[in-house]
Amino acid sequence: MSTAGKLFVIAAPSGAGKTSLVHELRRRDPNLRMCVSHTTRPRRPNEVDGRDYHFVDVPQFETMIAADGFLEHARVFDHYYGTSRAALADAYARGHDVILEIDWQGARQVRDREPSCTSLFVLPPSRAELERRLRSRRTDSDAVIERRLRDAVADMSHYREFDHVIVNDDFERAVHDAREVLAGRGAHLGPDRPELRGLIAELLA
Repeated sequence: MSTAGKLFVIAAPSGAGKTSLVHELRRRDPNLRMCVSHTTRPRRPNEVDGRDYHFVDVPQFETMIAADGFLEHARVFDHYYGTSRAALADAYARGHDVILEIDWQGARQVRDREPSCTSLFVLPPSRAELERRLRSRRTDSDAVIERRLRDAVADMSHYREFDHVIVNDDFERAVHDAREVLAGRGAHLGPDRPELRGLIAELLA
C-alpha cells in the first residue's frame, strides 16, 4: 500500500496509559488521525460505537478476515481486534498522518506489511503503578485484573521489537517524548538505552 501520509504504531500493556496519550497527541496535532479499530468485545457503558471502536459480532469479524479487510488483527483477552484497510486508505486519501493504537501482535503485522511505519511502545513506571491504574478503572473483576497483570508481563517482553520506547510516569513528559517521535526526533528514545535497564528488569521480573 503506497501512502502519502506517515503511519505510526503505538502499543502498550493494558493500563500503561496509551489511550490517554493518543487522545492528547491528536488534540495537539489536528492532522493526526486514528483508525478506529473493529472489535468483538462487548461495549462498555461509556463507549460509543464508531468513536471508540466499531463493535461487531464474531461472524462479521471473520467475514472481514476472509476478505483480507484488515491491515492487522489479533485475538486478545478472548476477543478479536483489527484495523481495517479501508479506514487507513481513507485517512491517507484525506492527507492525514495516521496513528494506530494496537497491541504488540498487531504492531508486528503492521511492520511486516508497512515497513516504513514508525513504532512506539509505552511502559508504565512500575508494576505497582500498573496495577493501581487497572484497579482505578473499576470496570473489571479481580480475576480479570489479575489476568491482565500476568499478560502485561508477556506484552512488555516485546518492547525491543519497537523503534522507540517511552515511560508514562509524568504524563506531560510522556506526551513530549511521543511528539518527538512523531516529529522524527526520537533517536534518543530507542529501546536499548541504558536508563531503561533497571525499569525493564523490575517490570519483567
